[in-house]
Amino acid sequence: METGQSQEQAAPAAFTAFTRFVLCGGGVGITSSFAVAALASWIPWALANALITVVSTLLATELHARFTFGAGRRATWRQHAQSAGSAAAAYAVTCVAMLVLHQMVAAPGAALEQVVYLSASALAGVARFAVLRLVVFTRNRAQAAPTVGAARPVHATVAPTAAPAGPAVLGYAA
Repeated sequence: METGQSQEQAAPAAFTAFTRFVLCGGGVGITSSFAVAALASWIPWALANALITVVSTLLATELHARFTFGAGRRATWRQHAQSAGSAAAAYAVTCVAMLVLHQMVAAPGAALEQVVYLSASALAGVARFAVLRLVVFTRNRAQAAPTVGAARPVHATVAPTAAPAGPAVLGYAA
């Protein structure tokens, strides 16, 4: 019979996890870009982008929970919420980068827009990877160091007995 701890996979090394993050997240991102374009032909683009962003974030979080960070199981609601928060922050970074570009350059070309957008996406992606690895999908959360002011464990001491135990008594103890 296996315990829950032995069923859990070992966490992959940082480079392996980052490679999986790029493959899973990048694959979902590329697929999402096509899905937004297709859906936008039926509904307004902003609504299509919002719907696909929600679905792609849910899918990517599941992939990251199962494969990228080695949990081997479904993501929890807490992990979904934290992942959505990091995705929203990454979205904000790319929006700010594009806003700054348009403030600095009156009519940027498509190539410059792509360079700025992809650079901001890459930086946000690295930060998002760190948040997901160190916060969202971290291991041994219960074994973390106690916080300042936390109660310290009480250690009991055992007083020695008056006479040492004989071999017959020690036999029962074993």
